[in-house]
Order: sequence, then C-alpha cells, then structure tokens
Amino acid sequence: MPVSDDQTETVERETHARKARPQFLPWFLVILLIAAIAWIGWRTYGPNRMGDPIGTTLVSFEKQNRLVVFTAEFAPVVASKDSRFFGALQSRQVAVIPARVDYSVDLSKVDRSRLSWNAETKTMDVRLPALQLSKPNLDEARAKYMREGIWITRDAEDDLSRNNTQIAEREALKSARSPALMELARTSARSAVQQNIAVPLAAAGYRNITVNVSFDGEASTPTSSNTPAKAS
Repeated sequence: MPVSDDQTETVERETHARKARPQFLPWFLVILLIAAIAWIGWRTYGPNRMGDPIGTTLVSFEKQNRLVVFTAEFAPVVASKDSRFFGALQSRQVAVIPARVDYSVDLSKVDRSRLSWNAETKTMDVRLPALQLSKPNLDEARAKYMREGIWITRDAEDDLSRNNTQIAEREALKSARSPALMELARTSARSAVQQNIAVPLAAAGYRNITVNVSFDGEASTPTSSNTPAKAS
C-alpha cells in the first residue's frame, strides 16, 4: 500500500521530535541542578549567614566618613586693651561673642583592627578614635561689644576686635574640652555609632545584637547597648 505524502510528513515530524528531545534533556537537567544548588545554598547560607557583619559595618562607616555626634554653644566674655602714641591713647574693648563647637568621630580611621564580632553572643565591639573638636565657629553678627577710651582710632578698633576674636576662640575651645562636655559628647557618640551599626546589620539579617563602643585611651569597660535592630 503506497504511503501518502501526509503520512510521510507526519513520520518525519515524529522522527525529528524524537531526535530533538534527547538533545534538549541534558540542558534542562543542568538548569534544574543549578536551581537546586542555588536553593540549597540560599537555605544554608541565607542572609543571616552570608553577610560579613564587620564588612557591613565598614561599608556603613565609609558612607558616613566624619560623624558629628554633639554640638556645644558658648558665649565667652572676653576683653582686650590697646595703647597708642606712647600710651597717650588707651582703649579697651569687652566683647560677648557666641560660638559653636562640633564634636565628631572620624569613621574613616575605623578599620577591621578596631572591630570585633562574636557570632555566638551577637556582639560587636568597636574601638573608636578620640573625639575631634572643630574650630570654634564664631557668630560675630550676634556679638556685643563695649568699648572704653577717650578716642579709639579705626586701627585700634580693628586690633581690639581681632584680639578679642582670637581670645574668644581659645576660650570656647577651652570650655568645649571640659570633662563634663567631653563625656556628654562621648555618650552621644556611643549612641550614634550603635545605631549606625545596628541598622545596617538588621538589614543584613542580624537581629537583637549588642554593640559595645569604647574610645582610644579609655581604661573603663566599653558601654554595652542592647539594640533591637529594625531594618528601615
């Protein structure tokens, strides 16, 4: 019985399909194998295990670079004198110049040697460099001056103001270095750094961690803070 053209075409399609199926099957199995390995890897080394807590912390510090943790404002009362023409002209200026000093931590100096992670207790120990104080920012627009003298020349007035500005800077910086304010600034720095560590680690999957923050030269035990980290 002769075979029709349609039957011949059907047989050829079936033969082609049988030949193509063995070629496609190995690639399909490889894809399934890769997917299975990826799924097992994610379950075994998920976000709670794949992330390096120290590396995550260093990245967050790099983005911050210099962190201002505290600001103090002062109003030093300063005075200076001027004498001209062999003491014939005596003048004096008293000034009240508002000043602001910022306390900051240079996070760019924090490397792995300053960080320690305890996986069992979920504790991060951080040793920070000493606080840095900014140059006093004097608000001379709000300054108040009182001058004494029979005749105060323009040069004398400029010298008195310049001298008082320098004295005000020194006095503001001296006040900013007082033990009470330095301790307030350190406390604020500890709190700020704890949050800067806890939040990125929470996003990486680390919950309910403890962050201990100390400073160079501190002999006391680092301050602990149980920080329930919440990813924002």
